[in-house]
Amino acid sequence: MSRRAARFTQADINRALRAIAQAGVAATIEIRQDGAIRITPSTPASEPQSPEVAPRKEIIL
Repeated sequence: MSRRAARFTQADINRALRAIAQAGVAATIEIRQDGAIRITPSTPASEPQSPEVAPRKEIIL
């Protein structure tokens, strides 16, 4: 049985972490089975959101 190619690499994960750090936001990272890396900004539960705030956006690499 041969090995299959990696769907994501350590460099991909480092790139996602650096993007979050540069943006200066708290976020969750999800790495899916198909190799997609989903970054979802998270907001603290204690901070109420006003209706004027734009909806959260997901960043998919």
